This record gives sequence, structure tokens and C-alpha cells, in this order.
Amino acid sequence: MRIVKKAADLGKGRKIVLAAGFFDGVHRGHQKVICKAVDRAAEIGGSAWVLTFATHPLKVLKGTAEAPRLLTSTAHRLEILRDKGIDGCLIMSFTKRLSVASPEAFIQSLCRSAPAIKEILVGKDWRFGRGASGDTVGLDRIAREMGVKITTVPSLLRQGKVISSTDVRELVLKGKLSDAKAMLGRPFSIRGKVVVGRTVGRKLGYPTANLKPENEVHPPGGVYIVRAQVRGRIVPGVLNIGIRPTFKVQGAPRPSLELHLLDFDKDLYGETLEVFFLRHIRSERRFRSERALSEQIARDVALARRATGMAKK
Repeated sequence: MRIVKKAADLGKGRKIVLAAGFFDGVHRGHQKVICKAVDRAAEIGGSAWVLTFATHPLKVLKGTAEAPRLLTSTAHRLEILRDKGIDGCLIMSFTKRLSVASPEAFIQSLCRSAPAIKEILVGKDWRFGRGASGDTVGLDRIAREMGVKITTVPSLLRQGKVISSTDVRELVLKGKLSDAKAMLGRPFSIRGKVVVGRTVGRKLGYPTANLKPENEVHPPGGVYIVRAQVRGRIVPGVLNIGIRPTFKVQGAPRPSLELHLLDFDKDLYGETLEVFFLRHIRSERRFRSERALSEQIARDVALARRATGMAKK
């Protein structure tokens, strides 16, 4: 999948069908737009591209405090888009200057810079331009003047309500993982780099990979059965989100994400893993001793083996 940062880099060759949106989480509603773009590109003998932004517009306009916490980093979104059959992604920088451009100026600049664009697909509620004043009706009028077709894809509903990134975030934060999965079309996952931890798990007999997540949203603290994508294969495991209350530390304890992979004990430092949440086992709590904690971890691991069909070697 090609990745470019300027519309002019799309070139003037093969016809392009462009799906536009921020697509945080790439939920089933987003996928409907994206898959439609892939299908349309195949129909016209062109290529399917996505237009998105590196930074959420509200973070630029209102600051970090008022911007939504992201379900997926840019790198994570790109991985999911690649799996959906997208040929390329235009990742634009959302700036204050871009935010004050009129809807007409934005679309005209986009189409003139990339004349290969023949069709733009957007969700029903997509907004663009100064003050989000541009809607799908205005988009259709402006684009037609540029010789570009606009296709508005109807929203996808679940239980009578439009699927949205906002609702997926709320479900994940509340630990309602089955509902989040129904909206995402896949288990909620985090993507993170393995960093050096305190090696507490190894001392207890259950080595863990300490993850620094890219995601800004994750489920509540506790222990979860998970599957992780590791070096091209899927490995079951147990993930703890919390502050490890059994162990004393100086100062305020910082939350951590510690992953124990079943029957896997290789050095993963510096590698990036994607971890899919399958089921919550229990809340985190303080144990009277390290031995009691180790015994509980053994029960957690045994439960994970049964749940994932991973027989002990």
C-alpha cells in the first residue's frame, strides 16, 4: 500500500476512487465506505485510496483536552486499511490554515492537485471545510464542477443506532467488549511496542512483555484473555492492565499493560505487537504474598488455555 502526504503525489495515471474520513477505529460503518471504494475501483479499472488526517481535527482546533481519545494510532489504522484491500493512503496534515479554508477551496485544491481522482466516497454525516460547514450536498455540487463523482454511503445501524467511533470508545472504556466487537467487526485491539519492564512476571514464573500502547483508549483495569499477533502468527495469552498493587513502589504507581503469551518465551523488546481482547477474567487486586499471586496467575493461564483451545505442552 502506497502512502503519500500530498494530493499531488497521487499522480495523474490510473483512475482513483477515494474514500474520505478520519476513520478512527475503522469500525463497520467505516468499512462500508472503504469496501464500497474498493468495489468501485475494481469496476472502473482503477485503484482504491483513502484520504485521512495524521491528527484528529479537534486536537488542532480545541487542544488535546477536548479532542477524542483515539481507538487507533495512524500506524494502526494503516494496518487495518491495508487488510481491507486499499491500494494507497493520502495522509494529510490538518492545520489551522486548512481549518479555515472554505469547502469550495478544499475540494477544488484536492481535485486540481490530483486529477486522477474520479470518485469520492464519504459517509452520510461527513463534514469538511471551515467550521465543518461543508456537507455531502455541497460536496456533490462542488465536485461535479470539477468532473468528480460523489457517492454518499448510508450510515450503518446497530440496534437502530448509527455505529460511531464515539460509541465504540465509550463501550471499550466501560469494558463492554462484546458490544464493541459487534460495532468494530472484530475484537477490540491495542497496538504497542514492547519496552523494558520490572521483570516481575519472570520472577513469578510467568514472563511478560510490557507494552507501551499506541492507542489512547483501552478497557478498564483487570486481567483479560487475549490473542496477540506476534511475528506473523497468532499467540493466545493473558494481559493485565493495572498498577500491580501486590508490589510496593516508590511514589505513585503507574498503570502498565503486561502480556504473558502461552508457550512463548522469546525476547520481544522493541517489537510492535497487536493484542486482541477476547474476555475479561477478573479485576486486579492486592494479594497477601507473591506466592498467592503466582497461584492466581496459574489459574488465569489455565482458564485462558481452555478458552482458546491451547493445550499445555
